[in-house]
Amino acid sequence: MNRSSLIFSTANSITMDAALFLLRLLTAGFMLTHGLEKLSNFSSLAEEFPDPLGVGHSASLIMMLFSEVGCSLLILLGLFTRLATLPSIFGMSIAFFVIHAGMPFAAKELAGIYLLLYIIILLMGPGRYSADYIIDKWLKRE
Repeated sequence: MNRSSLIFSTANSITMDAALFLLRLLTAGFMLTHGLEKLSNFSSLAEEFPDPLGVGHSASLIMMLFSEVGCSLLILLGLFTRLATLPSIFGMSIAFFVIHAGMPFAAKELAGIYLLLYIIILLMGPGRYSADYIIDKWLKRE
């Protein structure tokens, strides 16, 4: 490997798929920890959880748990990946633009980072190392 290939080359499909796999694991894995913390404190959070959509505190918490736990598990597996990013993008958009709207950037920075990561996953897809890829390959055989 020469020096110019380290500096000027573009990613090949194997490195791109590995990067997408790591992006999915890190993003969904970290978000899963947020969701599991909320799940373990459900009863205390249910009465005070932010309700920006006016559906009730418990319903808002349940929707966020669906995104942070359910969708994170799907993204980790690479199963229905693009579909699973949509509730996560919605939840992080609400967190960034509504819940933390008047706060300093440092207070909403994490929601913004997650929002961008989910948008990247939506645009790029799950990559080769995913259940979506395996299912797609299997369906095309028939």
